[in-house]
Amino acid sequence: MIIFVMIFMITLILSMLILMLNYLFSKKINIMRMKSSSFECGFEMFESIRLPFSLQFFVTAILFLVFDIEIIYLFSMIILSEILMFKIWMKCSFFILLILYLGLEFEKNEGSLKWML
Repeated sequence: MIIFVMIFMITLILSMLILMLNYLFSKKINIMRMKSSSFECGFEMFESIRLPFSLQFFVTAILFLVFDIEIIYLFSMIILSEILMFKIWMKCSFFILLILYLGLEFEKNEGSLKWML
């Protein structure tokens, strides 16, 4: 327990030190609105310079990330099947698959997957 507290304190002190050094040595930039805006022949811009970002593709990427993590859990469960008893292994595997299925149903009921399915 003492080792855990010491490691926690050292980590806390180092992170605070890094934040203070960043605050002391970083450049202070005052950006005015007119200086940071783009110039188009003295007129306001007709179009936005930002590219549109599709939220649906972001949701798809997050879903793939969740599925990948669940698959990693299942692979580790296969390795642990030699060590754990069969009933415990089946309960853990069922729990992981249940979480995966409930997450998929939640996304489907929310409507996030409506454009894909």
